[in-house]
Amino acid sequence: MTDSTHHALSQRNSTEFRGIVGHAQLPSAATDLILLGDLTGRYATGSYSRLASDGRTVILRGDRQGAAEHGHRITAAIACHVARAGGSVDQLTQLLLHPEHEGGRHTRSIALRSGQTRALDYIRRVWNSASKTISTTIALSSRHDAYEVLAALRDRIETTPWRGERGRTALRVLRAHLNFAEIAGGLLHHASERQTAEEAGVSRTTLRVVYETVLRPRGWLRRLRVGHGREGSTWYLGDGSIPGRGGPALLSRFRSTQFPPDPALGEWTTRETAMTADIDSTVLARLMGHDAFARHGLGSASLVLISALHQHPDQTVAELVGTSSVSRATTYRTLKRLADDGLVQHTGETWALVPRALEGFGIRLPDADSGHTAAPAQGWDKVAEQHGTWGIAARRKALHTAERAAYQKALDRSTEHRSRAVVIVRDGRQVLVPVPRPDEIPPTWNAPNGRVLDPVTGRPAADWRVATDGRLILITPSDQRSYDELTAAHAEALSEWESVA
Repeated sequence: MTDSTHHALSQRNSTEFRGIVGHAQLPSAATDLILLGDLTGRYATGSYSRLASDGRTVILRGDRQGAAEHGHRITAAIACHVARAGGSVDQLTQLLLHPEHEGGRHTRSIALRSGQTRALDYIRRVWNSASKTISTTIALSSRHDAYEVLAALRDRIETTPWRGERGRTALRVLRAHLNFAEIAGGLLHHASERQTAEEAGVSRTTLRVVYETVLRPRGWLRRLRVGHGREGSTWYLGDGSIPGRGGPALLSRFRSTQFPPDPALGEWTTRETAMTADIDSTVLARLMGHDAFARHGLGSASLVLISALHQHPDQTVAELVGTSSVSRATTYRTLKRLADDGLVQHTGETWALVPRALEGFGIRLPDADSGHTAAPAQGWDKVAEQHGTWGIAARRKALHTAERAAYQKALDRSTEHRSRAVVIVRDGRQVLVPVPRPDEIPPTWNAPNGRVLDPVTGRPAADWRVATDGRLILITPSDQRSYDELTAAHAEALSEWESVA
């Protein structure tokens, strides 16, 4: 299609789209996608091929499977454009089922093969997913806008109270994801659990706990796709706000006492820490992966207090309780530990970092009571040795390397178990030779929903299904296709083989 024809077609349908979607007009990219389809191949990446378990070999998908994946991506993109423009599911249906719109070819194909009801259900599912995505994402027009959004998110993280040990651990994990997002150039990024645990300086068990109890429930993180093989999971950073549940996140314990306050004793009933914090998360991200700040070392409380003191030097304990969101008792205990290492010093009631505290080098601080002079810190490695945490990060990385190697071997063994396809060349084209299949199974083996009863145990077998022709199909965890796709592929291969034979 020439540029002049393309421009004329867009002009002709601009009024139509404005009427369908409402007052807001769709962008030109959305209009082109609806009218002409995916001309640039932007949504075809990964649709017609996938990586094998070794992470290097490319396996081609079937034409029908690849075209279906490609069409679904186009449909989902159109639904997102309509949702962002303020449209409705009925308007999306009108756009997709229009006979002259190339972007709706996949939906019309579903309607032709499976009926109008099936196609409308598919449109409704895509619309619900698009609406949920649009409500939790931000439209970015340039890379500069993306970095502005990341900077605003960093400010929100730094001014959010992260109370309790679990809250401070969640802060480290979230800052690790923010590092990955800054490298990726947007809120959408890829990261594996092991990679994040090494960046944050925590174990995978702790990582999963804060994922499930703090970050994901509170809207800070959303996993869009689980990783497989060498590919990490796909994550999207949120702003920590949940629709219908406003206010800052309440994390872990926020009082210094383990018992509830007693009004009869005049105990306080309000939060000990302030509702707004103020730390330098850049310092936190730089130090959190070191052994010195492991759980049994200086810990997350020291990390947060150092970040708060770097942001605002010369703070009193009362001020540190508010800016760091650390309880008063923990603040006193942690400051004493940092002072013993010569990393902080106090003048009167105010505390501040020593000149080279961020490098782990302390100064000699005499003890006023005993006259004893504490040995100053000589770097974070020495601090880790003094607290018995030296080598934790190295051992964690070695464990993760061994786990990755074992996982890769398991994937390779799974791939080897799959029988290779046998093909013959006929008239210059490859024809698949169908593999031998068992005879029809006895009726007593049939179970509801196409399942097969094990004749020994009498229970449904998880790995076997009954095809539409009454024969068995083995489903293994390594199969990438569904049961219906396996049945259709075998029927097509059998028909082609019989015609050639």
